[in-house]
Amino acid sequence: MINVCITGGTGYTAGELLRILLRHPAVNIESVVSATSAGMSVAEMHRDLLGETDLVFSDRFCRPDVIFLCLGHGLSRAFLEENDIPEHCRIIDLGNDFRNDPLFGERAFVFGLCELNRELIRKAENVANPGCFATTIMLALLPLAAKNLLTDEIHVHAITGSTGAGKKPGETTHFSYRDNNISVYKPFTHQHLTEIGNTLVSAGNKELPQINFVPMRGDFTRGIFASVYTKWNEAISETEAIELYKSFYAPSPFVFVSDKPVNMKEVVNTNKGLLHIEFHNGYIHITSIIDNLVKGASGQAVQNMNLMFGLEESTGLRLKGSAF
Repeated sequence: MINVCITGGTGYTAGELLRILLRHPAVNIESVVSATSAGMSVAEMHRDLLGETDLVFSDRFCRPDVIFLCLGHGLSRAFLEENDIPEHCRIIDLGNDFRNDPLFGERAFVFGLCELNRELIRKAENVANPGCFATTIMLALLPLAAKNLLTDEIHVHAITGSTGAGKKPGETTHFSYRDNNISVYKPFTHQHLTEIGNTLVSAGNKELPQINFVPMRGDFTRGIFASVYTKWNEAISETEAIELYKSFYAPSPFVFVSDKPVNMKEVVNTNKGLLHIEFHNGYIHITSIIDNLVKGASGQAVQNMNLMFGLEESTGLRLKGSAF
């Protein structure tokens, strides 16, 4: 059994990890760390786990085989500096601390996008989980980048649920703001742009064109729906392009190319990424959808753990969505 510690245990991503790992056949959750809730029942905080676990929040960990860092962005480095992490212990960071700056002392973090870095992750001691928007957009563009086919400006409009903002309430996460409301935030400046660009270049796109990314807040709790388009390079046919996508994602147990249009309910509560491709007026248009808390965070983290420990990649992640 893999002994697991989850830090930042009261947040949404930690709650999703618990939901998944409590039923994972190869995992023992040894500790759920929260400096502010030590001694409280985990199920008292994560009410969906009532009757599922007797775990209690702790202010320390024992000797885990892997630590999931579910801390606020910018706090993972501080946690590693302040705590004596066993040498054998592997780390999966769900924050943004190591996505673009992968070194921490002698520890090096591999970028944990399974569909690109599967073999590197198998050998990794430490993994930086990608961001949720970044995952959605990278899945839409990776097959084109791998063939150096991104040659013109890329346009992205993507909408996310309120859980993407984290559990701590803020002005734009209150019900009265979100309900029956859609708004733009961080247009053209979102922090995920850096990891998206770095990843597409590492995938094979020699010179990356400008990415015009407009993120939006949605009036729902979970899921990301991205509309991505760029001018089509007619070096290959439309049929060949779709086959390129299907071939690229054939090894993935979770990413699928749909011949029919997709909608977000098809992925909510699952670790799936669904894509749909169309061609219009000289443009290729890709729809890409994921659950921001699962494939965009905790599910992908478990997928990374499975690879790191030599397990079948989909272990514990065959989650059924509810499309109605």
